[in-house]
Amino acid sequence: MDQLIQLVAEKTGLGADKAKEAVDAVLSFIKEKLPEPIAGQIDSLLSGGGDVAGDLLEKGKGMLGGLFGDK
Repeated sequence: MDQLIQLVAEKTGLGADKAKEAVDAVLSFIKEKLPEPIAGQIDSLLSGGGDVAGDLLEKGKGMLGGLFGDK
């Protein structure tokens, strides 16, 4: 998350404290709009934990498989 805050600060000219507030606000908004299983993985992604993209892909495949009768 520190990298994201630094990037926002660099791109916008905001100080680190204001950039953190901006990042927190955007992440809160995004997490409110996503289903809980996906929203919960945003923090993991930003902290560098796990293969979030791979995990999401597998969950997506499972959901789509269920739509087409696969288990």
